[in-house]
Amino acid sequence: MTGRIKVDFKALERPEGGEVVVFADENLSVSPYTAAWLGDAGLELVRRAAKVEKFKGKAKKALILTAPKGINADRLIVIGTGKDVAANDWSQLGGVTFAKLNGQRAHVLFDLPGEGRFTAESAGDFALGLSLRAYRFDLYKTKKHDDTSDAEDDEPKVVIINLADPTGAKAARKAAKAVAEGVNVARDLVNEPPNVLNPEEFARRAGELAKLDVAVEVIDESELERLGFGALVAVGLGSRFDTKLVVLRWNGADKDVAPIAFVGKGVTFDTGGISIKPAASMEDMKGDMAGAAAVVGLMHTLATRKAKVNAIGVIGLVENMPDGKAQRPGDIVKSLSGQTIEIINTDAEGRLVLADALWYTQERFKPQFVINLATLTGAILVALGQENAGLFSNNDELSAYLTEAGKATGETVWRLPLQPEYDKLIDSKFADMKNTGGRYAGSITAAQFLQRFIKDTPWAHLDIAGTGMAAKQTDTNQSWGSGWGVRMLDRLVRDHYEAS
Repeated sequence: MTGRIKVDFKALERPEGGEVVVFADENLSVSPYTAAWLGDAGLELVRRAAKVEKFKGKAKKALILTAPKGINADRLIVIGTGKDVAANDWSQLGGVTFAKLNGQRAHVLFDLPGEGRFTAESAGDFALGLSLRAYRFDLYKTKKHDDTSDAEDDEPKVVIINLADPTGAKAARKAAKAVAEGVNVARDLVNEPPNVLNPEEFARRAGELAKLDVAVEVIDESELERLGFGALVAVGLGSRFDTKLVVLRWNGADKDVAPIAFVGKGVTFDTGGISIKPAASMEDMKGDMAGAAAVVGLMHTLATRKAKVNAIGVIGLVENMPDGKAQRPGDIVKSLSGQTIEIINTDAEGRLVLADALWYTQERFKPQFVINLATLTGAILVALGQENAGLFSNNDELSAYLTEAGKATGETVWRLPLQPEYDKLIDSKFADMKNTGGRYAGSITAAQFLQRFIKDTPWAHLDIAGTGMAAKQTDTNQSWGSGWGVRMLDRLVRDHYEAS
């Protein structure tokens, strides 16, 4: 849940007590302002402590002095900026800083050593890192603390960032706060238990975006059947919850500007269906809707910061359960596109959800591009681990933009091939295609399956099975559900598709 931190920006001033954060480079140099506040005795104390603790000012390393003599601070936290200050990921440094705070109020002297200066943008990114690291999901913990003295941890920390340009930083913070909110919205959704977040509840929560002037349309299962969403509906036949398709529309540009579109897989729980999964770690399958969560989080961010773009979010919400009505291996279903699919494995259900959602999005909205996100294959974890999401695309420019945005935000991707030799592996003897291509190249054949539902629209598929849930913990993410994709896609929109 969000709300553990409040950030404000003020002009440079000398803090009086409490926790104080300053920065030092690899020469242990600090800014003139910081040096003046510390004084000669304080600087010497920092140097002595650094020598004892072997602190050398490397980026993201910290030195902590408790009740330092001669320094007007209860705790002094020195954060290393490394050799090249400009190359720092300030959101990561914000995350590192939050992890070192233990009081309810702190001052950050946001000033650089040497000739460089902190910019308003770096201050906004720093605040973003603070907010992302501050997130925790403890909604269902009835006993949150072993010691009642820790109850103050439920109150948000207040961080005052002192810098030369507080006005510019506040503007940068506004956009960064919108991103943090979107990421944390996605995290909340992924972290929710499946007995709470079923397709109907997910649709209701997505509908809350209407408060931000996002147009929300929920298409129920009966209407999906009437429209011909045969692949999507087949996935949920074994569930007692109705399947939903939710369409989210943010109109921030002129009406005649074609929208950009994002499609998310929203399997709120995946047992595998009749092709049931092993029991071990099946609880993780509550996160099989991380793609849809990222789409909702992104739309929240775009609407909150009033992005000058027309954006469409489409999420297919379904639960994959074994039941007397569930689809079987050997079934043949007809997709919205008219193409038929032989079901080889009912655990390869996410591509069925996306097949209809992708076709619908292209047919109805004629977008500039469509990007889908899905925790689609375990094979992508074998190939890339938790370091990168898998990227598949029919468009080199869109791929380059995504790669660039990933590097800028730390949500990196690695492009994998699409080619006819792989596509042949999903040909079926009985239908137009089958929903699995066998053991080898599992992530690629899943992407080839999706490509059969793409027309001439520039398209990218992001397989986030390794990054969206049970995620690697980083300086800005300590959550099981990472909210992966919101930052990268917001950056993509901001850099290349937003009206000036």
